Amino acid sequence: MAACSVEKCQEKSFLKSRSIPFYDCPYSFPTTPATMPIDETWEQIKEEAQSDIVNEPILRNYYCDLILSRPSLESALAAHLASKLSIPDIIPRDTLERLLYDALTSDPELGCAVRADLCAVRDRDPACEKMVHCFLYYKGFLALQVHRVAHWLWTYRGRRAAALLLQSRSSEVFAVDIHPGARIGKGILLDHATGVVIGETAVIGNDVSMLHGVTLGGTGKEAGDRHPKVGDGVLIGAGANVLGNVTIGDGAKIGAGAVVLKPVPDGATAVGSPAKVLEGKKSSLPAVSMDHRF
Repeated sequence: MAACSVEKCQEKSFLKSRSIPFYDCPYSFPTTPATMPIDETWEQIKEEAQSDIVNEPILRNYYCDLILSRPSLESALAAHLASKLSIPDIIPRDTLERLLYDALTSDPELGCAVRADLCAVRDRDPACEKMVHCFLYYKGFLALQVHRVAHWLWTYRGRRAAALLLQSRSSEVFAVDIHPGARIGKGILLDHATGVVIGETAVIGNDVSMLHGVTLGGTGKEAGDRHPKVGDGVLIGAGANVLGNVTIGDGAKIGAGAVVLKPVPDGATAVGSPAKVLEGKKSSLPAVSMDHRF
């Protein structure tokens, strides 16, 4: 697969046309006509799903139900997340699926972010061989998409109770706790993701990568704007804690286990507890290279 950057995801108009042969699935939608606009990311996921079915027929019904029977990436994602988050007889799956689908299709920015996140995982995680695997199994990606819907409900629809419900269920199911108020950019990789905590007033830029156990939190009981502001292209290592309303500059690198209580300049590397900025150490796109050495 060719490199897929956030910029490429943002630039795609989905107006390029091509035809993809589909594996014979009883639930498959017909191949997109050559004259119709297509979603290249979604087409690739379907193509990868069919390749997996050929190599592992036991996956046939699973992939047909979750992917090949769905007309769009948004439809498939809403159904997949609803199946994870619903509680029988308490939070009906179909009701939750409709809520998720309405949000994902009401704001084009959400769809763009979903695709940019898929590209980020595929490009930066060497364990991710196919986007379809990220879409189905990677809880960091899935938790982030739940947050995107929760944030949309919290910020643009005033449905805070529904947003908090999604946050709670996502935390229980994926072990990732992101407050619906947090603002997160596109092209985000939450690698492994277990134990990630992001507070209400945190802001994360584009093309950011962070490992498991990262906390973007406050420092006490103060109200108001109390959480970190993370710039574009930042890499945050496993178990790092960034606390308070501090700024992490563009392209900065936070070492694993660091406790950051003060601002970190653009391109700088901060390590230790409490974290100190390493003199003369400047990073170059650390979130993309995923180079944790310093």
